Amino acid sequence: MVQKKELTTQQREELVHTLKERFEKNIARHKWMSWKKIQSKLEENPEKLWTLFEMERTGGEPDVIEFDENQNEYVFYDCAVESPSGRRSVCYDQKALDDRKKNKPESNALTRASDMGIELLSEDQYRELQKYGDFDLKTSSWILTPQAIRDRGGALFCDCRYGQVFLYHNGADSYYSARGFRGLVRV
Repeated sequence: MVQKKELTTQQREELVHTLKERFEKNIARHKWMSWKKIQSKLEENPEKLWTLFEMERTGGEPDVIEFDENQNEYVFYDCAVESPSGRRSVCYDQKALDDRKKNKPESNALTRASDMGIELLSEDQYRELQKYGDFDLKTSSWILTPQAIRDRGGALFCDCRYGQVFLYHNGADSYYSARGFRGLVRV
């Protein structure tokens, strides 16, 4: 069954209200931005509202972290304190899921991110996020992995402990209840 990527009027209104409240509550993340401009961009791009709804529905708590002047885009990151609860216990990608012989997880990070319309955070983006709060103090999040590492069966993930971001590796087919993935969407 193909999922319909449209929101009802009520879902749209509730989402925009939630995003505005989060924007105002966490103004330090984006002091130089105007909610009116962001809301205008959201209204011009209703398909992005569906993606933001999915980020919210799966526990990501999306919020604006940056503005890409070259592309004229606002960038929403998953800002949940811990890796989004609705996106944990997944291996890295479809190949890892297919290669796993026993105890397969239900899904994988790259496919789910793509289905949601988000990009997995890169290491640099993950480190940028950490400038705006303490994230993944008890969990960890898969990040985009260079192809050379992935070709050898590995994948990368990060967390934050002791005030420091740590970058780790694991087999791409591994999955843990405390590891999920974070993403971003450009509007």
